[in-house]
Amino acid sequence: MDSKAEGVGPGEKLVYQVLAEAFAAEGVDHQFLLMGDGQMMWATAMDAIPGMRSVDARHEHCAVMEAVGYHFATGKVGVASTTNGPGFTQIITALTGAVQGRVPLVVFVADSPLNRRWVNQHADEATLTLATGARFIAAHSTALMQDYVQEAFYTARFERRPVVLSVPHDLMTKKASVRKPYVPSSALLPEVGPMPPSARDAERLAERLSTAERPIIIAGRGAMRSGAQQAIEELAEKSGALLATTLPARGYFDGNPFSIGVAGGYSGSLAAECFGQADFVLAIGASMTFFTTGAGSLFPQAEVAQIDEEPLGLHHGFKVADLYVRSDARLGTEAVAAALSGGTASTFRTSEMAQRIADTPADADPAEFDIEPGLLDPRAAVREIDRIVPKDWEIVSGTGHSARFYAHLRGRRPEQLHMLREFGAIGNGLSIAIGVAVARGNGKVLLLDGDGSVMMHIQELEAVARQGIKLLVCALNDGGFGAEIHRLRALDLDESLAAFGHPDFAKIARGFDLAGATITELPQFEAAFAEYQAGDRAMIWDARISNRVNALSARKGALH
Repeated sequence: MDSKAEGVGPGEKLVYQVLAEAFAAEGVDHQFLLMGDGQMMWATAMDAIPGMRSVDARHEHCAVMEAVGYHFATGKVGVASTTNGPGFTQIITALTGAVQGRVPLVVFVADSPLNRRWVNQHADEATLTLATGARFIAAHSTALMQDYVQEAFYTARFERRPVVLSVPHDLMTKKASVRKPYVPSSALLPEVGPMPPSARDAERLAERLSTAERPIIIAGRGAMRSGAQQAIEELAEKSGALLATTLPARGYFDGNPFSIGVAGGYSGSLAAECFGQADFVLAIGASMTFFTTGAGSLFPQAEVAQIDEEPLGLHHGFKVADLYVRSDARLGTEAVAAALSGGTASTFRTSEMAQRIADTPADADPAEFDIEPGLLDPRAAVREIDRIVPKDWEIVSGTGHSARFYAHLRGRRPEQLHMLREFGAIGNGLSIAIGVAVARGNGKVLLLDGDGSVMMHIQELEAVARQGIKLLVCALNDGGFGAEIHRLRALDLDESLAAFGHPDFAKIARGFDLAGATITELPQFEAAFAEYQAGDRAMIWDARISNRVNALSARKGALH
């Protein structure tokens, strides 16, 4: 440190102590960190708080992504920390992804000392943070330390975005000026009920929906948060609409015979066909992203309406809807259903359609590929994994080409499916899975990811083993970066720079004192799963898949 801690008298505290106590008062019970000299005093004070669990990462990026996974599993604000300079610059990708995914985080970072003219490990943290879209709070007053923490958590909760709380590390050893008891940010959040819709807007939407011949309703995370499932299913039945979801809400309507699955780039063949015929699409609690709309091409003939608390006319460069109802998802849906009187013009919701849906799995792909000996068809591998892993497990989804194969797992609640796709960054899956596994503590966490993504932060397996974190990792190992391989082939270009060979994940796992299995035949999955359940350690499956299989959504040109 640049200066020794100031002596404190009875009832006095140092800044780092006050900060740690304020975090605890916000309900923080887990911190994810890579220790550095800048934030070490604060982190140690945090660790000493009764009930606090400190989870050590081997890379700062991973500490932030573990906090993301912890939020996914608990709904709480995730907390991570880094030291200043290079410790902070390592998390820029993680911050950007969390911003685009609207993940509430507070990242405690040290900043360069205030009282030194030059520091070699200096970075302009404010500029870098703001470039990611995250909020930056510079904590430079010993009298306002509690206020800084309160503002950070309030912003994370209310705006649903990451906040960087930056404290110069020489300031942490100064006496704090504490003049009042700490008030948690949750006490400042406006206590308001869900937003009801305008009766006029609900009636307009109901009138238009009643005349639609081929309507489809898409539900997103906003529908999930408002508990709108029953209301949406009742509206769909009353209006004759089919049901679909955004990718993060997949599985929401799995028990409904008129659910066609995921809307967007990952739509199955039947869903894509139905959307192509749709004349009316109603998005409920769904932000209608570039991906959900298939870059604006998924339902070219449809008039679009949206029920949302924060409707946007323009999103990701495309017009969102033609008709809007500003409302909580459940209340808006109920109001539209109440306004829907008499019959409807729908011809979509028939017994024949229900039979087609039942006979056409969302992952159906008739294409045949010549699979090499000793390798698996990834479509068959994912179906087998889905069969043997119980439906109450938490599933963490990576990104990249392999993610296309496990986009349609069936019978799993969307609350137990975790992903961060908005920024399109690979390498996050393992860290997010660690955060989920720490939160759950029951070992019932499966990460499905590609080999390139898992390898990107393979060092985290050491922290998994050392801290006794139990989770199951399945690396769908096609020996390279699958998305790039298939695109290079389509362009008739050399793919060698994207194909690096099959890493031996079983050996890698054993090198970290974890369990590992190499899987080249489908029956091996069941035996490997039994081994994992009987053990007390994390396990890595090296599922050797063929890179000859180009996923259906990739062949359609979907840009997920």
